[in-house]
Amino acid sequence: MKAIFAVFLFTMSCLSYAQTFTFTAIPDENENRLRERFDKVATYLTEQTGVEVKYIPVKSYAAAVTAFRNNQVQLAWFGGLSGVRARQLVPGAEAIAQGYEDQFFKSYFIAHASTRLQQSDTFPAEIENKTFTFGSKGSTSGRLMPEFYLRDFFDKSPKQIFKRVGFSGDHSRTIAQVQSGAYLIGAVNYKVWENELKAGKIDNSKVSVIWETPAYPDYQWTIRGDVDAQFGKNVKQKLTRALLEMKDPALLASFPRQSFVPASNKDFEPVEDVARSIGLID
Repeated sequence: MKAIFAVFLFTMSCLSYAQTFTFTAIPDENENRLRERFDKVATYLTEQTGVEVKYIPVKSYAAAVTAFRNNQVQLAWFGGLSGVRARQLVPGAEAIAQGYEDQFFKSYFIAHASTRLQQSDTFPAEIENKTFTFGSKGSTSGRLMPEFYLRDFFDKSPKQIFKRVGFSGDHSRTIAQVQSGAYLIGAVNYKVWENELKAGKIDNSKVSVIWETPAYPDYQWTIRGDVDAQFGKNVKQKLTRALLEMKDPALLASFPRQSFVPASNKDFEPVEDVARSIGLID
């Protein structure tokens, strides 16, 4: 009888767990802004799928990947590199949607006004021997692609190129650190730059864009392959449809993206190839 009761309790516990579908996102901006955005997304997904959906924040890119690997979250808004890492760790995981703009994303190199560097179509060789900050160590737009272009141009590692190299942790901090002069040069997600500029948080007399990278694939929604088994038939299909059919201008503007479009794991092979080429993944 005790054994039967124990099985009953375990089953009820599993059912209780399965009732809430959980997702997270890489912490690439101010935490309060992220929570405001993704709590609204959770409400939208709950309404569209009939499944209770909850957003949980994480403190780092690595923590987002770990939560996904451990099934603490079943869906994540990843950058290109973090998505590649997560799918390597979770067999069957799939990229299902990306922002329209994420098909041809780019990074900005920004500079403090004291450098007197101006925007140019050619790579800014004059940044050598200055101080430089990336964003997060796991960021595609704030680290992976900028480092690739730095190595490609100088044929040296960032530590050999610059007097001092930092990692701000997110794009908003990168902008703030370069604007203050704590670092003279930085690499930043172009969407965050444009959003901060629109919000009046950038003083162009102190910091400006000096170069933009060629386009590459970046952010995407990645889902675990076992969600239907955990949460019911066609849950993955319902979530995918809800993301692709997101039309609310306020929700889309908070990313900011004009829409979401289909994505697949194959779309991010260029990111994986670059990460391998500079030793960020095996």
